[in-house]
Amino acid sequence: MKVLDEDETAAILEAAKGSRLYMPVLLAVTTGMRRGEILGLHWKDVDLAADTVTVRCSLEEARGGVRFKEPKTASGRRTLRLLPLTVEALKRHRVEQAENRLRMGPVYEDNGLVVCREDGRPWRPDRFSTEFIMFIDELEIPRVRFHDLRHTHATLLLHQGISPKVVSERLGHSSTSFTLDVYGHVTPVMEEEAVRAVDAALRRAMEDHKSL
Repeated sequence: MKVLDEDETAAILEAAKGSRLYMPVLLAVTTGMRRGEILGLHWKDVDLAADTVTVRCSLEEARGGVRFKEPKTASGRRTLRLLPLTVEALKRHRVEQAENRLRMGPVYEDNGLVVCREDGRPWRPDRFSTEFIMFIDELEIPRVRFHDLRHTHATLLLHQGISPKVVSERLGHSSTSFTLDVYGHVTPVMEEEAVRAVDAALRRAMEDHKSL
């Protein structure tokens, strides 16, 4: 597992702007969705008025092509709150996609996908990962897999003091204990920050009490 910090994450997003990788990268680092979930996301599962996306299926490699499959578990089927940054980007992306569909005419294959190839067809997961690695290798940051952006999202949340239960639900994990096992490397940092926060709060309270 490799995790990017805020500066490295920002560098990836800035470098991807204007390319077809921007939307999937943004979704990965701001929602923690898996590669297949992002490539299988349909516009009907995006509610920009409520600022949410619902994970209902995933795209995977299959013999002779690709196929959509439902989540294996109930926790995998989930609704995620979107960052305002992501909502704004999705609105722009939808307009750009509609313009491209009109421009291509009958050649465009409308599958209702948020992230797809230029002609509307599903993006093969393996090909997508290869293109992502080629993109990453051109940047001055550690080489990461696309799946590491999911880890990055979870780690950023935990560093911000977000409850592990919330992180677990966003990732679609079966339990909070599983999430803590996977991201155990973050726990010591969280504990240190928690101790400092409690210490500071108690010191302020004690000072206030003295002044009474």
